[in-house]
Amino acid sequence: MDNLRTLLETRQISIYFVATILALLVGIMVPQIADFQWAINPALALILFVTFLQVPVTGLKKGLSDLKFLTALLIANFIAIPLLIAALLPLLPPDPFILLAVLLVLLCPCIDYVITFSHLGQADSRLLLSSTPILLIVQILLLPIYLKLFLGNSFVELIQVNTFIHAFMQLIVIPFIFAAILQLWATRSNSGKQITNSLSLLPVPATALVLFIIIASVIPSLKGQTVTVLQVIPIYIAFAILAPVIGWIIGRLFQLNIPANRALVFSSSTRNSLVILPLALAIPGYNSVIPVIIITQTLIELISQLVYIKIIPKLITKIPKEW
Repeated sequence: MDNLRTLLETRQISIYFVATILALLVGIMVPQIADFQWAINPALALILFVTFLQVPVTGLKKGLSDLKFLTALLIANFIAIPLLIAALLPLLPPDPFILLAVLLVLLCPCIDYVITFSHLGQADSRLLLSSTPILLIVQILLLPIYLKLFLGNSFVELIQVNTFIHAFMQLIVIPFIFAAILQLWATRSNSGKQITNSLSLLPVPATALVLFIIIASVIPSLKGQTVTVLQVIPIYIAFAILAPVIGWIIGRLFQLNIPANRALVFSSSTRNSLVILPLALAIPGYNSVIPVIIITQTLIELISQLVYIKIIPKLITKIPKEW
């Protein structure tokens, strides 16, 4: 089972691209059966459940005890990255739906497949994994505040607070509770332990399933959105280049060790597009351009990960000295 899990993790990028290609084919050739939006939330809940299952409840102490890494992680994702986004936003057209979509996807750091990508990039993925619940809770709490700051009065028109509360309960609280219950069962029962080990195979297949469901559902909406997609691609490419640099600089300022610095770079660069999509779909009267913009970021990010896992281990090879 361990060998199969390792195989899935090392081949995950190929698996994701196969799922993406299949979704594109289905969305283009048979759009009438490509509406899988009803399945997005259950599939996302599954991803988060198996992600939380990898974080021992007692292991949360590690995420809280390494205050230096946790502080660097929070500063990078919730201060430095929003400042980068603020610098990039003027390059976008002043369309509130476009701005909202870009903000939704770029303001939220990834909490699922970043774990395995960081592992492939020789980062401290366990440290990042133990910080996942903290990262997730903070982004949910801060996202409405940041949207209000960036969008002003238009935020009130586009977003309802109960949307975030509902999504938080459905996608985060409930999967976390079930994961914690199963972990406790695994400590007291061989059956629980076997089930937990079997579920550890699911993160990569579950992510591929979500990619297929979302992309297949969004592709029919691409008609007439080509210009918009072309407008956001340069922003996403700029983010993919600059965000790792920001993570690296903050890691050096905090004098993180090599694996922790790499983990910070991956976290700064990888966004929570799949988990944030239900928030976009729940916006009253949402424009079809929003999911298209969010998925565009996902596709660019997957390509970026191929680069990150190759160059980050080569570029971050020295423990920083005191500045």
